[in-house]
Amino acid sequence: MKAKAAVKRIIETLKDVYPDALCSLQYAKDYELLFAVRLSAQCTDARVNQVTPALFARFPTLQSFAEADVAEVGQYIHSCGFFNGKARDLVACAGKLLADHGGKVPATMDELTALPGVGRKTANLILGDVYGQPAYVCDTHCIRIAGRLGLTNGSKDPMQVEQQLRQVLPPAESSDFCHRIVLFGRDTCTARSPRCEDCPLQRDCDLRKSEKKAAKK
Repeated sequence: MKAKAAVKRIIETLKDVYPDALCSLQYAKDYELLFAVRLSAQCTDARVNQVTPALFARFPTLQSFAEADVAEVGQYIHSCGFFNGKARDLVACAGKLLADHGGKVPATMDELTALPGVGRKTANLILGDVYGQPAYVCDTHCIRIAGRLGLTNGSKDPMQVEQQLRQVLPPAESSDFCHRIVLFGRDTCTARSPRCEDCPLQRDCDLRKSEKKAAKK
């Protein structure tokens, strides 16, 4: 397990680099964030942010979403990919929120993951951003970088990564940390061409250390 001092340095360094740990998805209502995260599957946040203004203007309430024609919703989100399944989930989710939760986005993992199209990653994001609860959002950036840093054992399984991060990250830091990791993964620790020479986390990166050792042999 990563040393506590190293974990603290990583957390504090990312705070310095990204003081505003904000979700990049744009939304005005809690359920809009829920829907935007669903749209972001296999799609960039930037693309989702281009699509949602018109979508939310056409369907301004949960009731309008619940009564919407799935095909019409699909037309609005076509460029997000997998639009048929996503459209079905949005309409079904709106109906379930109205029928089972009084139009409110629930605040527990079990209730959230029972909603159409909502998995643990989405649920954790909602719990952290909407309800201020400890949240470990294990998207592709988080999974990749946590393994490189040695915060996890390198597992690619989101559930295993979440469990391992719960052991090393202080709960109060978890949600913001995951937002910062996404930003870090986009501009520095990219999947194909990480900027290791410019990385502020070199000192505590297990991958970087192993590469340096290999180069000396």
